[in-house]
Amino acid sequence: MSTRSWAFVGLSVLSLLGASATAAAAEDLPKLGVTLPATSVSGLSSGAYMAGQIELAHSKDIVGAGIVAAGPFACAETASSELFPYWPIVVWQNATQAANSCMKDDWGAPDADKLAKLAKELAEDGKIDDLSGLADDKVYLFSGNEDQTVVRSVVEAAKRFYEAAGLPAGSVTLVEKEGGHAFLTETEGTACGLSKDPYVSDCDYDQAKAILEWIYGQPLSDPSTSPKGKFITFDQSPFNNGVPNGLAAEGVVYVPEDCVSHSGCRLHITLHGCDQARETVGDAFIKESGFARYADTNRLVVLFPQIAGSVMNPHGCWDWWGYSDIDYLGKDAPQIKAVWAMAERLAMQP
Repeated sequence: MSTRSWAFVGLSVLSLLGASATAAAAEDLPKLGVTLPATSVSGLSSGAYMAGQIELAHSKDIVGAGIVAAGPFACAETASSELFPYWPIVVWQNATQAANSCMKDDWGAPDADKLAKLAKELAEDGKIDDLSGLADDKVYLFSGNEDQTVVRSVVEAAKRFYEAAGLPAGSVTLVEKEGGHAFLTETEGTACGLSKDPYVSDCDYDQAKAILEWIYGQPLSDPSTSPKGKFITFDQSPFNNGVPNGLAAEGVVYVPEDCVSHSGCRLHITLHGCDQARETVGDAFIKESGFARYADTNRLVVLFPQIAGSVMNPHGCWDWWGYSDIDYLGKDAPQIKAVWAMAERLAMQP
């Protein structure tokens, strides 16, 4: 998540993607009986772009998204995937657009109406859920005043995209306030306005609460003073789907005590940004973002999937420009399919 554009999208776009190692010591992802049609998703930066992709792919079951420092769905998609469907060309072209139109606006802000039309076409082809599934969603967007990595005009384009895709204007909020390229908290992380490791900033703003309250449309119960449940490190290898999708060996899920003994909890999936995975910053985002404390008191399970750095993806970014596959936006895209399989596993009855 460096402020340098190419660091964000990865320099080695023509190299082979390495497969994730097996996490021999990790547990299996548990079956908890979560309510899949009450699932929400959020993320920072590349994780926010992926959150939008997962929401569009599975809008029938997802009730909302929190998108921090990112632009609209399919922002990096170019015509190369149709005109020159050769993976290295597509990745190169998409990466170039990602840097110049989806982080900076050197080539102009993203065309929200064009991207909404693309989303409709993907839905008509059955690659993502019908856009009618977005009608009841609530979307939280955020742009920090000091964020020079993803500029505000790009985040504003995300708001226009959702409205063009059919969300009522009152269901989309764009919060603009002090903050760098980071996830914001009331007390944890670096000084407010910085855009540096671990990309969690103390800005006297509880972003986890803001996201969850906006999505679920009701005041949250007060958080626990410290997490009372269990952070479970689980083996992500069963979710590789037989292809090198960039997943790290291990992911983390936070399970409150009440969600172990009683099924029916809601699921929130939250996705780290570039240079913010466990292999880079440890558990800083997982434990300092604040989601776990609200999970304890609001019957939420929180899933923290992880991406690994590789030659192809040196900064451990989620795939929002096609490094894992030309078809990276739909339900069968390697990373979307993997994360949703994790959600379905959590939805199974114990």
